[in-house]
Amino acid sequence: MTAPTPPTSALVRPFTVSISDSEIADVKQRLARTRWPDPETVGDWSQGVRVENARSLVDYWERGYDWRRLESELNRFPQFLTEIDGLDIHFIHVRSKNPDAMPLMLTHGWPGSIVEFLKLIGPLTDPVPFGGDAADSFDVVVPSLPGFGFSQKPTETGWTVSRIASAWAELMKRLGYTRWAAQGGDWGAVVTTALGAMQPEGLLGIHLNTQYAFPAQMPDTLSPEQRDAVEALALYAGDLGGSNHLQGTKPETVGFALADSPAGQAAWIYEKFQSKTDNHGLAEDTLSMDDMLDAISLYWFTNSAASSGRIYWENKSATFAGPKLTLPVAVTVFPKDIPRLPRNWIEDTYSNLIHYGEAEKGGHFAALEQPEILVREIRTGLRALRS
Repeated sequence: MTAPTPPTSALVRPFTVSISDSEIADVKQRLARTRWPDPETVGDWSQGVRVENARSLVDYWERGYDWRRLESELNRFPQFLTEIDGLDIHFIHVRSKNPDAMPLMLTHGWPGSIVEFLKLIGPLTDPVPFGGDAADSFDVVVPSLPGFGFSQKPTETGWTVSRIASAWAELMKRLGYTRWAAQGGDWGAVVTTALGAMQPEGLLGIHLNTQYAFPAQMPDTLSPEQRDAVEALALYAGDLGGSNHLQGTKPETVGFALADSPAGQAAWIYEKFQSKTDNHGLAEDTLSMDDMLDAISLYWFTNSAASSGRIYWENKSATFAGPKLTLPVAVTVFPKDIPRLPRNWIEDTYSNLIHYGEAEKGGHFAALEQPEILVREIRTGLRALRS
């Protein structure tokens, strides 16, 4: 399944992450000058990020967080840029030592990035040291969505998930892969679902940890499990959907609000981690401050608050009623994902369901929260595609 030799095309150029000392000093100075809002008037997170918690995160970002650690970790992996459809796309590409490895594309969402997959790359490409079987090896390709991270920012409209999916198919072709699989959660699952609907040449199947399988027409009578899913979707679109709504309607205004304030950028993303992880009251129960600040810092240093938010604006018509897919689909349902879909809706939408897994713990950000579980599920879910 693996291309016999690395790509030699001049279209693919090496890339190294290098944030200047002055940029790091600047963010610390800005953090030190944060003008804090008045505290919330409630005893919970219902009004958004609590000032006390945000102060702790921002103080650690200013005084304790080490960007150079993350930069070094990123630069341990081969990274590249390649121009597709007029944009430079940044991606990590790690080849397995196993010549029979399956090529696998991993796509992040918002407020995700390539960072969320760093703990997956080793176990996927070299399973044996991590307790796995060499027969489950993958070549791994991890692109940054257009407008995210180190990928170029679009300067025109039209970068829908279908266009991104077409770019991803071109990327895999450019890397020499003729048989490959794809995986994603959040917007990464939307793109991966679009790939599944498109069925480009060489795509064997997909794995999703976010499923877009609500029925287009809701039945008159709902089972308790179906009713829970509908109520969770209403929560997702309502009280939990403030950032989604603003990015879907006014992404440039969001960019103005966050581009000059690292504390604002931190709060914007911190709230999402708080509300959608499998925690016991605080995001820190599941994610370390370093985990969260790795994600937040990447958005800050790439100044991508507006450009990343536009994925909501470009895809305003997207719903959780995704297309019915006929190619092989593997899914993993995480217990605290919002919304969590009932199995019968998933089976109805994905007619060639080759794996249905229920994780014992984890929320919406599976790769960050439970990388070991997600690795296990990807291995198991896509194993049938190797025969």
